[in-house]
Amino acid sequence: MNDGRRHAGPDHHPGPSEADAVSGVLRVAVPVPLRRVFDYLPPAEGPEGQPGVRVRVTFRGRRRTGVILATGAAPEVDSSRLRRAEAVLEEEPLWPTPLFQLLLWAAEYYHHPVGEVLAVALPGTLARGGLPPSPPRLWRLTPEGAEVDPAELARAPRQRALLQALARDPLSEAELRTVAPELQRPLKRLAERGWIASQAGSRVAVSDHEPEAGPPLNPDQEAAVAAIREAEGFQPFLVEGVTGSGKTEVYLEAIQPVLDQGDQVLVLVPEIALTPQLLARFRRRLAPRLAVLHSALAEGERLAGWEAARRGEAQVVIGTRSAVFTPLARPGLVVVDEEHDPSFKQQEGLRYQGRDLAVARARREGIPVVLGSATPSLESLVNVEAGRYRRLRLPRRTGSAGLPEVGLIDLRGKAAEGGLSPPLLQELRETVERGEQALLFLNRRGYAPVLLCPACGWTQQCPHCDRPLTYHQRRWMLLCHLCGHNRAVPPQCPESGCGNPDLQTAGLGVEQVERTLERHLPEVRRVRVDRDTTRRKGALEAKLEEIAAGRAQVVIGTQMVVKGHHFPEVTLVGVLDPDSGLYSPDFRARERLFQQILQVAGRAGRAERPGRVRVQTHHPDHSLFGPLRAHDYPSFAAEELSERRAAGLPPYAPLALVRAEAAEADEARAFLDRAREQGEGLGTAGVRLLGPAPAPVERQQGLYRAQLLITAERRSPLHRALAGLAPRLEAIPDEGVRWSLDVDPGDLF
Repeated sequence: MNDGRRHAGPDHHPGPSEADAVSGVLRVAVPVPLRRVFDYLPPAEGPEGQPGVRVRVTFRGRRRTGVILATGAAPEVDSSRLRRAEAVLEEEPLWPTPLFQLLLWAAEYYHHPVGEVLAVALPGTLARGGLPPSPPRLWRLTPEGAEVDPAELARAPRQRALLQALARDPLSEAELRTVAPELQRPLKRLAERGWIASQAGSRVAVSDHEPEAGPPLNPDQEAAVAAIREAEGFQPFLVEGVTGSGKTEVYLEAIQPVLDQGDQVLVLVPEIALTPQLLARFRRRLAPRLAVLHSALAEGERLAGWEAARRGEAQVVIGTRSAVFTPLARPGLVVVDEEHDPSFKQQEGLRYQGRDLAVARARREGIPVVLGSATPSLESLVNVEAGRYRRLRLPRRTGSAGLPEVGLIDLRGKAAEGGLSPPLLQELRETVERGEQALLFLNRRGYAPVLLCPACGWTQQCPHCDRPLTYHQRRWMLLCHLCGHNRAVPPQCPESGCGNPDLQTAGLGVEQVERTLERHLPEVRRVRVDRDTTRRKGALEAKLEEIAAGRAQVVIGTQMVVKGHHFPEVTLVGVLDPDSGLYSPDFRARERLFQQILQVAGRAGRAERPGRVRVQTHHPDHSLFGPLRAHDYPSFAAEELSERRAAGLPPYAPLALVRAEAAEADEARAFLDRAREQGEGLGTAGVRLLGPAPAPVERQQGLYRAQLLITAERRSPLHRALAGLAPRLEAIPDEGVRWSLDVDPGDLF
């Protein structure tokens, strides 16, 4: 519903004669949590705008930056009650038509306010009403300047330094300041002499070397590359290859002809940690003009990369899930690496699935899309079965490397000090003595999940969340990994009447593994890779370089270090504590655990020396470990899919989740009780509502959480129900309840 009366602000009210002359209004999506659009009169001056351009408006007394969805629309209320937009901010749409249509579809599919969807798809500066950056000015030598001998400038050292720097490449003023911080006077003098001149530059660096040749492809890789190159129009491919099978080489060989014909390529990766090695490899092999987009970049860097992609200056765009919204001037191919990874699912705000939007985007652009994984998501496997995706198999590793041997270490009746059992410690020692590297995987930060008092049972709970604070020994801190709350470690038990100074830890974290290794193998050079050790800019790249150069003999890491990295000297992988994922209440837990272990196992034995994987477990007879030891993901996936089909779970039955959060548990439950009543009142056949029930982690960041599951046998009735339910949820008096609607939820936590 469009309601001009919702607009507030005294900026301008049209008079009667002006209102009579209105032939149409602007239909504007405003970034507010309301599932509707709003009508405005065109600006008094300047361009009237067109769909896809930003417009500055006043909404409820605040200046907002909206996006025009339609022009010339008939007003739904008397024009005299409408406010006038202040200004249209650009003449041409920010998004190409197919991408703009995808964004509107995403708002409909995820049942999210369209104004917020469009704001998410813009860099922060543009979403706030700022202007796109102008291309940087580059200074270059003129032909006259190229003839000058720098020795002639012996008495002008800053001019000489600038001239020598520009003899290699054109440079921006920011780059020249590293040569001569006091820049303006010598730069002006050189320009007056006619030795240098400025020109508009690109927002992305141009490679200064010739592309390197890639290794010879094996027959499976050749077949995969040929299939992708021969694709015409939209065609989804699933490249299913064991770890070390050369999926990245397939991507590179498929990308090259796209670049040769002048088109652009979008490459999505799940984690920032994957980008350093991937970037280096792309630069060596393709030497492209490359833009990188992820959340760790400064806002200016992200905006420059986004604009370079939009204007076609960047040939390859590599980014995490939000890069799926990046406009491309000439799209030719989309690649989604590690497509199974849960990081592609956004968990806040617009809860979109980056992999699914990449496929939907490729369909609208009419181009191929390549999804790659050693352990494909069950959703992608079902799409292969249904004939919607074409599977390209890479069943063996490249070169002479074979798959690593996977063995279990039965922890029943064994003492594992600091997470390391005696058999694993012995194998670590032998591996290092042979001059090889080892990797220990534990996806848990900190020293221990719990600090406790053995005398009275005290543990330090987070005051805002339903979980204890994690003990970080090196930072001497207790930290909540959900909300960030922290406090210093107490010198003794703070429980009244106790005061025991002998506090102990329970559970295992990567810091504890590092300390244990230090005690048992003090001479071993080790490096820890987790979020705590890679906070500073460049820290991750430095650690990966340390590993690749062989300066680290044992790597201790969380999931940051296991995905997609190539460490040729790693021959032993230890998986320390997989048992917590075997009996999780989340129906996706076993799939995620199998994928994670097989991915980390793939770091072993990728070069000449054979690899070994040791999985420590108290449950060696669990059904998951049989196919894991055989590297038989297809058998595991077939069994898991059979169980999902019988239980009526995704990917066979679509699912949505209504979450509610409130200061009191009863308030969240009452909201969802009303939501269930509203959903049942819709009378949509084939739709089931389950719950409400408390979330598995009921209290988080000071709020109690509950959820209502909505499922159906097919997507169409589910979306009809959600389309009717969303506006009814908005109408429920919330009384401090915060709620969200999550379509295709990544987990139930």
